[in-house]
Formats: sequence, C-alpha cells, structure tokens
Amino acid sequence: MNTPNNSSTQRYLPGTAGKALALALALTASVFGARAQDRAITLDEAIKLGLETSKTLKLSQTKIDQAVSQFAQAKDKALPTGNVSLAYNRAQIPANTLDLGAGDPIRLPSAANAFLGIASVNETIFAGRRLRYAQESTDLLVKAAKLDADKDKEEIAYNVISEYYNLYKVMQSKKVVDQNLKTIDAQIKQSQRFFEQGLVTKNDVLRFQLQRANVELNGIDLENNRKIVNYNLDILLGLPEGTQLSIAQNMTPDKNVGPMSTYLDSAYTNRKELRVMDIRTQSAETNIKSINAEKSPTLSASLGAYYVNASANPLPRSGQFITPITAGLTAAWNFGTLWTTKNKVTEARIERDQTVINKGIVTDNIKNEVNRNYQTYQTALSKIKLLQTSIDQAGENNKILENKYQSNIASATDRADANTLLYQAQINLELAKADAGLAYYTLLKSTGSLTK
Repeated sequence: MNTPNNSSTQRYLPGTAGKALALALALTASVFGARAQDRAITLDEAIKLGLETSKTLKLSQTKIDQAVSQFAQAKDKALPTGNVSLAYNRAQIPANTLDLGAGDPIRLPSAANAFLGIASVNETIFAGRRLRYAQESTDLLVKAAKLDADKDKEEIAYNVISEYYNLYKVMQSKKVVDQNLKTIDAQIKQSQRFFEQGLVTKNDVLRFQLQRANVELNGIDLENNRKIVNYNLDILLGLPEGTQLSIAQNMTPDKNVGPMSTYLDSAYTNRKELRVMDIRTQSAETNIKSINAEKSPTLSASLGAYYVNASANPLPRSGQFITPITAGLTAAWNFGTLWTTKNKVTEARIERDQTVINKGIVTDNIKNEVNRNYQTYQTALSKIKLLQTSIDQAGENNKILENKYQSNIASATDRADANTLLYQAQINLELAKADAGLAYYTLLKSTGSLTK
C-alpha cells in the first residue's frame, strides 16, 4: 500500500514544482514586461515620433495626392482624344418592289446587312488658353494642399510639446511633494520626541500630521493628472497605452528673447496662412483669365477613318467594303460669351478683392498673436526670477522658524506655515519654468517656424 502512495507523491511533487516554476517565470516576465513599458523620452524624440505616427498627417498626404491627381487630369485634357467603334445593322424590307411607272420596277432584296466601323482622333489646337489656365488652377491646388499639410504638421508638433510640458509640470510637482513629505515626516518624529519630553503639546504633533495629510491629498491629485496626461501623450505618439513616460532632459528655459521685429519678419515669411492667401489670390486671377478665355474662338483638328461593309460577313473581302478617310479643321466661336460672361468676370474680381482683404485681416491677427506670445514669454521669464527670489526668502524663513521651533521659541503652527510657504513657492517655480518653456514654443508656433 505504501508503494502506490509514494509513487503518487513522486508524481505530484514534480507537477507542483513545475507549476511553481511556471508561475515564477510568469511573474518575472510580467515584471520585466512592465519595466519594458517604461520609457524616458526627450522633447525632440517625442515630436519626431508624434509626426511619424500622426493619422492627421497621413490624411493630409492623401489630400496632397488627390490634388496631384487632379493636376495630372488637367494635363491629360490637353492630349488628343481618340474613339473607335464598330456597328452592325440588319434591315428587313417586306415591301421591296418600287414601281415608278416609267419602266421596269426596281426590286430590292428582302433583307440587307451593314457593318459600319469608325476610328477618329481629335486634337484641340487653340481654345483661348483655357486648358493652360485649368492646369495652373490645379497646380495651385497642389501647393495649397502642401501648405495645409505643413500647417497640420505645426499643430501636431505643438500638441505634442504642450502635452510634454504638462507631463513635466506634473512630475516636477510630484518631486516637490515627495521631498516635502520626507521633510514633514522628520518634523513629525521630532514633534513626537518633544511631546514625549513634555516640550510640546499633542496638538503640535497633530498639526504636522494634518499638514502631511494635505500634502498627500495634493499628491493624489497630481498622480491622477499624471495618468491622464501620460495616456494622452501615449496616444499622440502612437505608443502602447500602458507606456509610462518620463522626462529625459532638463526643461529649464534658457532661450534669450530677441527683438519682436525679428519674430514678426519670421511670421511674414513662414506663416502658412499668408502663403495660402497668396495662392488664393493667384487662383482668383487665374479664374478671371479662364472666364475671359471663354470668349475666344476655338480651333481643332480631326482625323477619321470609316469602314463600310454591306455583306453579312464583318471580315473585309475584296470588293465588299469601302474605307473613306477624312481629315479636317474646325473653327468655332460662341460669340454669345461676349455678353454672357460679363457678370462671371465681375464675380471673379469680387472674389479676388475679398481674398486680398482677407489677407490683410489675417496679417493683423498674426501680428497680434506674435506680440501677445512675445509678451507672455517675457513675463514668464520675469516670473521665474521673482519666484526664485521668493524661494530664497521662504527657505531662509523656514530655517529660522525651524531653529526657533527646536529652541521652543516658535509654535508648531508657525513652523508648519513656514514649511507650507516654502513648499508652495517650490511648486510655483516648477510650474513657472514649464509655462515659460511652453510660452517659448508658442511664440515659435506663431512665427510659423516651430518645425523648422
């Protein structure tokens, strides 16, 4: 009886060990898999990745391809046209005798077959340059589509930069929270020791514990915000949704601001909206020319070949078919367009004038945008200097009250308030740095040179 039991035990133990080993391997794989999802990324890497994976840019490329196709179709209209056809007809003639009373009657067959083949080539020699203007219009569409794609590229890059700085804000704030929690924990231990020695009251200990709870609550909110921003950035970069991102560079703003005229000149040169307005003006001018071209006469050439076979057999046999060949020129003029296109031209000129006026409006808006972003960046740099001074002052005040508290001169409330002021100043400085960095890229975006 023992042998079977021992055998059963021997069979069971390896199975248990195998399951344990498999579980350990699975846990190890999950740990390494989780680590593999962590990724430190620089801003340049994020922008590059966002542009490579953007669905919006892929859609923009299809619009460019569509405009190129339309341009090719416009060029195709200048090519000769050709046509070939073969038709068969059979005629039944029930009354096939014709008697005119002047002799023998004419007798026709009771049925007849006919094959008619036609091959023709036509070429427009002159049409008032209408085909040329059509090509120019579609070429302008291609340029406009490319500019729209460049504008989309700027928007995508800016969205990535904005989310990247949002992540930087949250993570820097979390670092400040963690540092303050360590400081408060040390204060709690110290206050408990003072309480045991009878130097402070229980209320002093509770005051520091309450302060710690408030900082922890702030940390919970920050972690929730980090998860949201991290997820948004994963989507923008086309990364797996579980990827935990971290900042891999120093984000302290170090770009010196130049004169505003430099940024305005850059905006006049690079802003896609202004270049699109120029293209629309050219397109309006081309449309006026195209309408005027409708007043011109046209000249076309044609070449045709016919195959006429009256036999029942479609294949040509000697003496059973004829093949006329024709060539000709056709001149035509729809002179009614001299008065029917007048209002069309007027409307086209109004559209051109509207485009010119709109460009002026867009230019004014761009000037306001550049000036606003320029002032915002300068203000952000000034805030950093002021907040750095505030941190120095808050730090000095914190040290003084820490010494006074240890000497039992200051209360726990004063000590906690001093630490809170320092903590808030540190948070404000990190947020100001991030705002300044984002303000600089916002200024670049308003000049149209963000992705250059």
